[in-house]
Amino acid sequence: ASAGSAGGPGAGQMCCLREEGERCGRAAGNASFSKRIQKSISQKKVKIELDKSARHLYICDFHKNLIQSVRNRRKRKGSDDDGDSPVQDIDTPEVDLYQLQVNTLRRYKRHFKLQTRPGLNKAQLVEIIGCHFRTIPVNEKDTLTYFIYSVKNDKNKADLKMDSGLH
Repeated sequence: ASAGSAGGPGAGQMCCLREEGERCGRAAGNASFSKRIQKSISQKKVKIELDKSARHLYICDFHKNLIQSVRNRRKRKGSDDDGDSPVQDIDTPEVDLYQLQVNTLRRYKRHFKLQTRPGLNKAQLVEIIGCHFRTIPVNEKDTLTYFIYSVKNDKNKADLKMDSGLH
């Protein structure tokens, strides 16, 4: 099966990582391994690396969760190390931008006027957009209130345009 088969990215392939010198035997999921991830986990002394013979960058769910748990151990700026602070770990969920199509990533880049060199591949776009995406402030209360209102009133973006007289 190819990476683009009905099972999604990584379907039918094995995880591209090596752990303690041995290639992982688990089935690859839709998460991808990048140089940024490699750098962040090597700083945490995690002993996993990309298998150079792998022809793809998809990793298994086990390694995806391991990497996320290691990355989420970072402390928030200004938090105390005494353990009394209620918010110590970064608890924001990771958004898997690899799920998006390259055209969608390019539209995001254009919309936010992100400066990049031309001809970036998907992994490079995801890395740049991911850094930008994490900097966008979100008012969680307003977002949830609007979401609940929209769901209760069975509204979507198209419905809202129709209600406002724009056809």
